[in-house]
Amino acid sequence: MTALLYTLGVVAFVVAILVSIGLHEFGHLVPAKKFGCKVPQWFIGFGPTVWSKQIGETEYGIKAIPLGGYVKIVGMLPPGAEGLVEETTYDEFGEAVHKVRRSNTGMFTQLISDARAAEWEYVKQHDTDRLFYRLPWWKKVIVMAGGPMVNIAIAFSLFVLLFATYGNPRDEVVEPTVAGVPECVIPVEELPRDCTTEDPTTPAKEAGLQPGDEILSFNGTPFSDWDSFQSQIRGNADGDAVLEVRRGDEQLTLTTNTTVTLRQTSLEDETLTEVGFLGVQPVTRLETGGVLYTGVQMGTMTVETAQALAQLPVKVYEVGRAIVGLQERDPESPVSIVGGGRFAGEAASSEAFPLTEKIVTLLFLIASFNFFIGMFNFVPLLPLDGGHIAGALYEGVKRGVARLRGRPDPGHVDVARLLPVAYVVGMAMLVMGVVLIVADIVVPLRLS
Repeated sequence: MTALLYTLGVVAFVVAILVSIGLHEFGHLVPAKKFGCKVPQWFIGFGPTVWSKQIGETEYGIKAIPLGGYVKIVGMLPPGAEGLVEETTYDEFGEAVHKVRRSNTGMFTQLISDARAAEWEYVKQHDTDRLFYRLPWWKKVIVMAGGPMVNIAIAFSLFVLLFATYGNPRDEVVEPTVAGVPECVIPVEELPRDCTTEDPTTPAKEAGLQPGDEILSFNGTPFSDWDSFQSQIRGNADGDAVLEVRRGDEQLTLTTNTTVTLRQTSLEDETLTEVGFLGVQPVTRLETGGVLYTGVQMGTMTVETAQALAQLPVKVYEVGRAIVGLQERDPESPVSIVGGGRFAGEAASSEAFPLTEKIVTLLFLIASFNFFIGMFNFVPLLPLDGGHIAGALYEGVKRGVARLRGRPDPGHVDVARLLPVAYVVGMAMLVMGVVLIVADIVVPLRLS
């Protein structure tokens, strides 16, 4: 049963991500067709075609390697090769087919020339007014932003659902209400273990605190949150402790003495320090919220994701070192779709997770991956969508400035000139993807 549940978790996650990729490509396809562009292909995956179906002028299909997807929009690059046509023939439909001479005056020039030639040979005579590069700059932005915005919309929808019903695991609220009172004080280095007769009773137990008690003040000082209450206790050393609590309809005054013990004072610092200790476990819950709350949280996620993307090459390098055993893998390191599938499988098969937790974990994984895919595609470098968006925005600025200065229209921005950058970025993405996939197999991260 465990193996079956693990497999179901992996399959559910992978299928959800592939559906997200397909919807991402629809985010490009729909506005492109709306603006009159010719879109001959929509595919999930790469490599050999497994299945396809022609609907109108567009071929929809699935390829063998499910590591992405693409939509072919004719005329993404300005052809710029009319002067290089060596021969014109005609296909069975009477359409002109141009054989284009390719330049070979240097590696980068060759790359650009080959890409232009391939684009020009794909264009039919009646497609002249349907080429992507001829669109106004703002339509190009809409077409290229449509894909990643679909991923962000999927993430937003899932986060709204989860935050409104289950709560946000990143936003835990600690309430000044007693959830439990430990029986004894156990040295931190001996945790976890049961109490023995030699262990001293906790001050909270001696005072008579009970689960459900709402703590109102400590030594006459009211507090607004658990952190301030905890700070007062830790600063009290082994002094007197007077607590005002509400128990049902009663308000009680309880007295005791805090004790001194070694404890970690923050999650980031593992150093143990002698502090005052009472022995109270507070009630904790996950903060909930709707659309506005989710918007604020995703704003924070945007900043964090942008910072993570800036550090991505370094993080992947460290993952590579972990693969060869030069260091431990950072629990916060990036993962591939293989790692995400592993998380989904572990959550689905874990006996510690009830059904609700399994579903919630899967949905959080899907939402998080969609958000990252959307943000990653906005990076302003070709071949990512953000590179085309940056080119379109630059074109809009150039044309706007020319109009203001009364100068001639400078024409379309030639993104083909950035193709050498695109090849370098594409190769880097391929290497990083392979490293993460290998790491998720060799040194995988586990659900904590």
